[in-house]
Amino acid sequence: MRLGLIGVGIGQSAAPRLHRLAGGHYRIDIDYPLFDLADGGDFDACLRACADRRGVNVTHPFKTRAIELVETVAPEIARLGAINTVLFDDGRPVRGANTDHSGFIAAYRAAFAERSPGRVALFGAGGVGRPLAAALIALGAEAIQVYDPDRARAETLAAALGHTSCPIVVAKTPAAAATDAAGLVNATPLGMHNHPGSPLPAGAFGAPRWAFDAVYTPVDTVFLGHAATAGAVVMSGYRLFLWQGIHAFEMFTGQRIDLATLTRLLAPTAAAVRA
Repeated sequence: MRLGLIGVGIGQSAAPRLHRLAGGHYRIDIDYPLFDLADGGDFDACLRACADRRGVNVTHPFKTRAIELVETVAPEIARLGAINTVLFDDGRPVRGANTDHSGFIAAYRAAFAERSPGRVALFGAGGVGRPLAAALIALGAEAIQVYDPDRARAETLAAALGHTSCPIVVAKTPAAAATDAAGLVNATPLGMHNHPGSPLPAGAFGAPRWAFDAVYTPVDTVFLGHAATAGAVVMSGYRLFLWQGIHAFEMFTGQRIDLATLTRLLAPTAAAVRA
């Protein structure tokens, strides 16, 4: 089965190994190359060139563009404004899905059961931030305080997803977003190997109950380190990576692999990612 991943700066992605090992579990030979457009390659052209594949995953910074190019997106996913999974049929990108959204809900429930996220500070309102905001609402968050350097993007997120049961407020600074927050969520690239740093200054973490970083390379980010020091129970992006991979693999193949099996298969990769 021919799959793949399109993004920028994805050379260290563990996605190929995840899908190949999951495929091997079902005796499916998975071809999963990386299409890294770090040199300025054209995303639209790359997606068209993948038309002979069963599907592809899409990552930063193309998730919002990808949703404009597929034929069918469920209404609840269209509301997110971003997808990370594209399925082809007869050479056409016929279906788009967002396993960041479903994967985060699954990862949060596995870590915190039915506990409400409370008031959450969300850093980043782009292709990762929007599905995570919707997931937080679905999980029963009380309110979301969102900060993005592009204020217009944060305002668009608030207008699209704000709900009477969970108001979304656009914060002027990262520190303002974190004020009185029970949960802290990094949905920016800051913390990745090629984007070092943290979206929140070290002295502005407050007293969070929990924290999540969508970055998983490395697993132990500066953001999560500061959050743990501030007393938060932290959930790494690797947990989201696992769950979104499970959901994407099921869409591609029709087979479901359970978390325990996938974790066992990927154990060497997890150690390498952490290093």
